[in-house]
Amino acid sequence: MSKAALDTLDWAAVDAVTDAEIARQIAADADVAPEILPVDVKAIRRVTGLSQTVFAARYRIPVGTLRDWEQGRKQPDSTARAYLHVIARSPDMVAIALEA
Repeated sequence: MSKAALDTLDWAAVDAVTDAEIARQIAADADVAPEILPVDVKAIRRVTGLSQTVFAARYRIPVGTLRDWEQGRKQPDSTARAYLHVIARSPDMVAIALEA
């Protein structure tokens, strides 16, 4: 943003925007929302009833990466998040697809 644009910005209006309104705007932006949607990797794995080692092997995720995600040391990137959401919805179908 240019200095001229910053000088004309209504900072009171910017300051008045609530966290809830910011979250709503982010969620409504299709280009941003997938990047910030949280994914509870441990919960997805637990629903499958699999250990970390078995889950990682079945879905071809390095076990160290899975542990980092579950322990909050790292966050899955957007592609991994999408993959995890697919696993959460259809774990058996993903496993079958990976066996082929």
